[in-house]
Amino acid sequence: MDRADRLKRLRFRAWHRGTKEADLLIGGYFDRHGESWDDDQMLWFEELLQEQDVDIMAWAIGTAGPPERYRGSMMRELQALNYIKHPE
Repeated sequence: MDRADRLKRLRFRAWHRGTKEADLLIGGYFDRHGESWDDDQMLWFEELLQEQDVDIMAWAIGTAGPPERYRGSMMRELQALNYIKHPE
């Protein structure tokens, strides 16, 4: 799959999580950072998308610590929460 198609697929999956809160958190994160990701970062995000939304949200807001495999700079960016824009 080429890069453009992979990013489209990731964007769709990030914005169609099942709840508005998860869509805003995960989709907003993708919109803010996704275009700049390399292959390893896209793989990290693809793996993150396999997790339950409640877990991802807990890791992002700090009510639970993320598993070792997700710790690092991308998780810190997710935890910044400065990318969420509520539609007016």
